Amino acid sequence: MSPRLRIPRPSLPPLPPLSRLLAPPSFSGRLHDARTATSTGRWLGLAFAVCFVTGLISHYLQRPPDWLAPLLPSRPVWGYRVTQGLHVASGTAAVPLLFAKLWTVYPRLFVRPVVRSVPHALERLSIGVLVAASVFQLFTGLLNTVQWYPWPFSFVPVHYAVAWLVTGALVLHVAVKWPDIRLHWGRRSPGTLELPAADAPDRRSLLAAVGLAVGAVTVTTVGQSLTPLRRLDLLAPRHPDHGAQGLPVNRTAAAAGTASVAVRDWRLSVVGPRPYELTLDALRTLPQYEVELPIACVEGWSRSARWTGVRVMDLLERADAPPGAWVRVVSLERRGAYKVMEMGRTYARDPLTLLALRLNGQVLSPDHGFPARIIAPNRPGVWQTKWVTRLEVMV
Repeated sequence: MSPRLRIPRPSLPPLPPLSRLLAPPSFSGRLHDARTATSTGRWLGLAFAVCFVTGLISHYLQRPPDWLAPLLPSRPVWGYRVTQGLHVASGTAAVPLLFAKLWTVYPRLFVRPVVRSVPHALERLSIGVLVAASVFQLFTGLLNTVQWYPWPFSFVPVHYAVAWLVTGALVLHVAVKWPDIRLHWGRRSPGTLELPAADAPDRRSLLAAVGLAVGAVTVTTVGQSLTPLRRLDLLAPRHPDHGAQGLPVNRTAAAAGTASVAVRDWRLSVVGPRPYELTLDALRTLPQYEVELPIACVEGWSRSARWTGVRVMDLLERADAPPGAWVRVVSLERRGAYKVMEMGRTYARDPLTLLALRLNGQVLSPDHGFPARIIAPNRPGVWQTKWVTRLEVMV
């Protein structure tokens, strides 16, 4: 008989004591200290500030209160294009900055005791609100740029409300942390390694990597509004040159239910002190003007184009509209939140505001609003109403 082969049993290492398993992790290194947090935080704060201010401009241009609507300026013509482009660009740049900031400070979650006092508890609560609201705001904002809304609430009012929540929490956080921020803002502060990390690279390498990430996401998305960089527009959801007649389209004629407008049945109704109607042929016989104006949408893309049509101010004067009148524009859309648009006196009386019939020398395509659409300076794209059928003079 052959001898029995004995296989030695592997010896398992002893389990660490329970107190060690429950102990908070320890950190050593230089990338989780107050100076690194301050360095990333000031750039994140700048991005949030730009995003907040430009977001307010966008909101009040889209949904002005009654007292503000007559005061909204129509110049500069490129105003909304710049502010909304900055809004989306700064929001996009804030994403890697927020990740970097959270990474530098996450060891503070393991500081014990969790709550040292009532003021400390309030501080941690405010930080929780700030982090949760910031993540929500950037996440929903990015999804809005691709027009994907996987939530049951209306995006615009919720995005606007949470913007104020983020700003308030950020101001409170800066006020509480101001002594540390001032200490670590502009000079080296050795010996302040509060929460370091093991085997961490140099702080400058981290900040350079974050800067490269911010630059990469900005350069590869901003081309949708900054057209000289459109060839680098790799990650943005829109390319400024792609779309019907060389211009992007958000809402198609099929989606709006206007794909089969019969020219022989279409009329432009102008309701005012002296109401009248015009067929498309009659509208084409009126004095035509050509203007070059950008169209800019809330998703961040914009593109300049040549528009040809009749000035809205001429249509209003033909209806004997008083000088202070504003206009309600009604679309052929069968459904949609922007079927009816109101335009204040400043826009209605601007000589650059047209009821456009042609785009870049061609008759408007159905997706761009055939037979007629509004184009006005310094105005959000959602209010450049397409498929216009009615102008109402309002006093």
